[in-house]
Amino acid sequence: MKSKIWLSSPHMGGLEQKYVNEAFDTNWVAPLGPNVNGFETDISRYLYYKHEIYAAALSSGTAALHLALKMLNVCVGDVVMVQSFTFCGTTNPVSYLGAEIVFIDSELATWNMCPVALKEALEEYKHKSVKAIMPVHLYGMPFKVNEIQAIAELYGVPVIEDAAEALGSRYKNQNCGTFGQMAALSFNGNKIITTSGGGALVSKSKDFIDQARFLATQARDKAPHYQHSQIGYNYRMSNILAGIGRGQIEVLDERVSQRRANNQRYRVFFTGIGGITFQTEPNSDYFSNYWLTAILIDPKKTGGITREEVRLALDSVNIESRPLWKPMHMQSVYEGSQFFGSGVCEQLFEQGLCLPSGSNLTKEEFERIFEALSKIFKN
Repeated sequence: MKSKIWLSSPHMGGLEQKYVNEAFDTNWVAPLGPNVNGFETDISRYLYYKHEIYAAALSSGTAALHLALKMLNVCVGDVVMVQSFTFCGTTNPVSYLGAEIVFIDSELATWNMCPVALKEALEEYKHKSVKAIMPVHLYGMPFKVNEIQAIAELYGVPVIEDAAEALGSRYKNQNCGTFGQMAALSFNGNKIITTSGGGALVSKSKDFIDQARFLATQARDKAPHYQHSQIGYNYRMSNILAGIGRGQIEVLDERVSQRRANNQRYRVFFTGIGGITFQTEPNSDYFSNYWLTAILIDPKKTGGITREEVRLALDSVNIESRPLWKPMHMQSVYEGSQFFGSGVCEQLFEQGLCLPSGSNLTKEEFERIFEALSKIFKN
């Protein structure tokens, strides 16, 4: 059996070692430290667009969303509007706080939160305590920022961006993660850059980030002893992992270019093959990092070939692919939750597949992928 081709594996460039070595050489093998401070500055500088952006480096993107909701005082009895087509890391923090989740469908242009369904939900819930709207930049594709923001402002509800998959993506030349009151980034091992495990909360509000850092460090009050007046969390990033991040962010734009090049190679391969459509930038306002190349496979137009047949055929030759996210309103853990929309995200899940998209894929690995796909579609 040939070696595994992964969906999206970590891609170290060599620069990371310098920062990690500094951590060891200075004995900063502990939570916090110079690399954490430096990585937060690096993130802020990268995201800057007409406004100062502040960042708190954390243990995960999920932790970032949890703290963002805490900043907005979300609690039992409140409502949060969440894009259904996403990973549980978006929804779990709402559940941690005991709030009600109202799920919002996707639209076909970006596969992200549908403004029409969102407005319908907000209108129905306008007499309840709706504390936040949480759209997702899915697979790196910006959601319909102007439309979502306009609706949020109309109803006076803040937006928390789930930009976990969208570092390096832009809408109207502004970085994803800088539109809402706060946003979450992820540096998990499969993301476009990684710290092995980790994330960040970012915001134009220094007060939000200062308070998030406080809560993320066990909410320790200023005192010579351990003094606590609030419940906190152990959410801060370690100095060693932040060192990896510092090296990674130096090559972020290169990684974006590599992912976009992967996406283009797949588009060329599928030219002339019926029944295959791509998640695609709707117009020049949208710039996706194409973290993962995602396609829809319509068996009515492929001669009966289904998403699952393609996935299993790739798996049989040790190539990882993955169905699109199963919508959260379809998950048993959220059975009975409210859902607004026409079921677009259900259709996307039924037909969608993520193809191997790592920035470190080699020419030989692409040849293997295309050989396997050719056996499915071109024979």
